[in-house]
Amino acid sequence: MQNKILNLLYNTKDYVSGQQISDSLGVSRQAVNKAVKTLRDKGFGIESATNRGYLLTSTPSFLCEEAVKLFLNTKLIGKSLTVLDSVTSTNDYIKKLGSEGAEAGTVVLAREQTAGKGRLGRVWQTKKDDGIALSVLLRPELAPSEISSITPLSGLAVCRAVNDFCMLDSRIKWPNDIIIGRKKLVGILTEMSAEFDKVDYTVTGIGINVEHTTFPDEISHKATSILLETGRHIDQNKFVATVLGYLEQELVLNRYILSGEALADYQSLCATIGRQVTFTRGNRQISGMAVSISQGGELEVMLSNGTIATVNSGEVTVQGIY
Repeated sequence: MQNKILNLLYNTKDYVSGQQISDSLGVSRQAVNKAVKTLRDKGFGIESATNRGYLLTSTPSFLCEEAVKLFLNTKLIGKSLTVLDSVTSTNDYIKKLGSEGAEAGTVVLAREQTAGKGRLGRVWQTKKDDGIALSVLLRPELAPSEISSITPLSGLAVCRAVNDFCMLDSRIKWPNDIIIGRKKLVGILTEMSAEFDKVDYTVTGIGINVEHTTFPDEISHKATSILLETGRHIDQNKFVATVLGYLEQELVLNRYILSGEALADYQSLCATIGRQVTFTRGNRQISGMAVSISQGGELEVMLSNGTIATVNSGEVTVQGIY
């Protein structure tokens, strides 16, 4: 009922009488009053005036389930959505839901993540409300070997959301970071549960630095936040709704395949292409020029002898970035 009341107030843009809400939802005036009080307790600004009713004046500044749903305009991603106050890892939390049969498009967000996962076993954590931690569960009808495009498509979606919503010029550092200049803004990690020839579900975790003003010494030279880059506090709930909309557009509408326009868009936003990179193969470090991204999301590197090496995993150092 709270979501229905919010939608009614949000879409009316004026006072709505308690009786009108009561009649519209088929509930008592007492139930309406109780729901409005609960929404106020959750951080919504709702004015009330005698003989006029209720007016929505503001939404919470922090992540809030009802607020994200208010701004969300997707068919699949976010259909089931939960915002947690604190969690060790949104990926671990949603994987448990996936093993219990959670539907495709389930999204879990957290205001605080105490043991988030990064690539190569790194830990990603942040103070409460400084960053956005979100994970998306999908059930693509693909073989395990066919899901390699999910991370680059997710990166493309987040990069476009950051640029459009925050008016920034972010870029993609292959394979799973979003950067501004030479500093990291977003990290992405995709995991999966699969049988030999069939994916049960995938989980894509996305960590976005939003309100950070400082970082630990070991990463301060290579990390940034939306606040540091813009000097502004963004509406995190509207921003998340924008991110989820782009994720649906890039993942679902492209059927989890990085090709055609999506591949062209990715390459145009990829800061790695055109730079010298170094990667490890076996026990050797190999350097070359990053020249393109394949449909499978692999990095294609031209070596000094003119041959093309395909890199699909592992740590890659990009000259001039990190």
